[in-house]
Amino acid sequence: MSRFDSFTDRALDLANSAGDSLRHAVPRGAAGWLETGAKLGALKGGARVASAFVRRNPAVAVATIAGAGLLWYAARRKARQAREAPIDGSAKRIEARRERPARKSTARKRSAAKTPRSD
Repeated sequence: MSRFDSFTDRALDLANSAGDSLRHAVPRGAAGWLETGAKLGALKGGARVASAFVRRNPAVAVATIAGAGLLWYAARRKARQAREAPIDGSAKRIEARRERPARKSTARKRSAAKTPRSD
């Protein structure tokens, strides 16, 4: 068994698990049932086409998945860089310093017990 055979088996398992998870979502009302049926039909047909394509062209399928992974990684990296970049592009780092204790006032207070001036 080659790597490509195990890859196709894994792809089929993923498609089946997606179909099973869709089947457990029970809608309410006739419109919901109709919509769910359409989704299940589309999923079943898509899975059938995808599995046939992967069996016939495993190298193309692997290249497609690798390309999608690279695109996802590039988008994630760009979003992280945008999040960490300064807003206006002119940020300056200011080092934190320890705050000095407040100094006592050097101004003298007038004494209340001064003698009145006689002019």
